[in-house]
Amino acid sequence: MRLREIERGDRASSRMLFKLISAMSGIRLPDAARVALYHREFAGPALNKWTQQVMRGPSEWSVGERELMAAMVARFNSCPFCVGAHGAVAVHGLGPDVVDAALGDYQTAPLSDALRAALAFIEKMTRTPDDVGPDDARAAIAAGVSRNQLLDAAAVAAVFNIITRYANALDFAIPSPRDFAKAAKMLLKRGYAS
Repeated sequence: MRLREIERGDRASSRMLFKLISAMSGIRLPDAARVALYHREFAGPALNKWTQQVMRGPSEWSVGERELMAAMVARFNSCPFCVGAHGAVAVHGLGPDVVDAALGDYQTAPLSDALRAALAFIEKMTRTPDDVGPDDARAAIAAGVSRNQLLDAAAVAAVFNIITRYANALDFAIPSPRDFAKAAKMLLKRGYAS
């Protein structure tokens, strides 16, 4: 359900900011940013800080690998907005052929064994969380995923299981591939903090 206040902004200052950012970037401000700016005191700062730490904080995974994980969680949750948004960012670190192959079938995509194992872990975490157990962690570690990498992959899955669900619930508009690419450059430069 699209909420009018999120679309247009809940305050006059938000409406002006939406117009300014859209004019400067040449694209409509994506719904994810609109939600982050909606009643900021409610969830925006906490969720943005957590997402920034998970996606841009220190990690053995590259930014491109974490963005691919986010896009995969979106794929597992049938969230076209987040598949497009985070797939477009992942392209900058991994290349379009790798990202497209992974989104098609990560089991056969040209990925490292560790990344493939991490994706299998977060797929189970996303689709059948009650079935995740120590054997799943052991399998990922046996495939070359370090303990820290597994924790980081689980953090990406946790935050994007929340984000993809609210993106679907709020019926985020799906930008064109060109606009996703432009927004990806801004997200790479700016990160997730607001």
